[in-house]
Amino acid sequence: MTEGLIIRSISGLYAVIPDDAPEQMLECRARGVFRKQNITPLVGDRVRVEDGVIWEILPRKNEILRPPAANLDLALMTVSSVKPSPNALVLDKLITVCEYKGIEPVILITKTDLDGGEDFAAIYQKAGFRVLFSGEDEPGREEILALMQGKTSIFIGNSGVGKSTMMNRLFPELSLRTAAISDKLGRGRHTTRHVELFPILGGGYVADTPGFSTVELEKYEPIRKEELSRCFREFAPYEGKCRFADCAHLKEKGCAVLAAVEAGEISRSRHDSYLTLYEDAKKIPDWEREEKK
Repeated sequence: MTEGLIIRSISGLYAVIPDDAPEQMLECRARGVFRKQNITPLVGDRVRVEDGVIWEILPRKNEILRPPAANLDLALMTVSSVKPSPNALVLDKLITVCEYKGIEPVILITKTDLDGGEDFAAIYQKAGFRVLFSGEDEPGREEILALMQGKTSIFIGNSGVGKSTMMNRLFPELSLRTAAISDKLGRGRHTTRHVELFPILGGGYVADTPGFSTVELEKYEPIRKEELSRCFREFAPYEGKCRFADCAHLKEKGCAVLAAVEAGEISRSRHDSYLTLYEDAKKIPDWEREEKK
């Protein structure tokens, strides 16, 4: 059998780049047994193929449900400074998924030629995230490319934030489609229809992904309330310092995290997102809680 990498998945057909002939591309279908086992090959999967059939999916280091992809190293969380304005809760939910899955999130603020976005960026810089800026006058191209070398990276963001435009600037050879922002709706049209990996010079791959709406965000990975605090990295220095060992960092007396919020050491915006996501996590059905243990 030949080992390779799935770079595209459309309607049950998988494009696989074989390790022993990377200049070729194999069009494959998955074994029927995968469907019976409720297993779906994902873009980013390493697989074994023979005669146009995927026979085995090699172990994954991570996977995400939306966009469906596996074995990711870096997520460029793309947020526009204006049109549409940044949504902290949406970004924070995406970040928690990445933190939970062991994918390094980097915040990429676009359209900084229209609005610098410094105040929004400061929230995430304070929390310990790397923040990059991109605009017509300040593309930040070299810094972004250096960060992606040798990694499998994915651009994630809601519709209209400029993901495909950003990738066109970084990788003009890809010629990805872009669409204008709808002034009436205040959001972009979905120009990317599926997840696809593209090889980049110097090694590594980059994926463009479909944009999403706020409603579609509900389809992202659910995280149990007991696991949520570890997905907020700025809470880490205060864990174990609360009065109660089982402190949930909501409104308990003697909570070190809440004290840090009041002291300005943790952003109130980030803690507000934590509170909202915690309430969402409480709604996860019991059967799903057991599956995730």
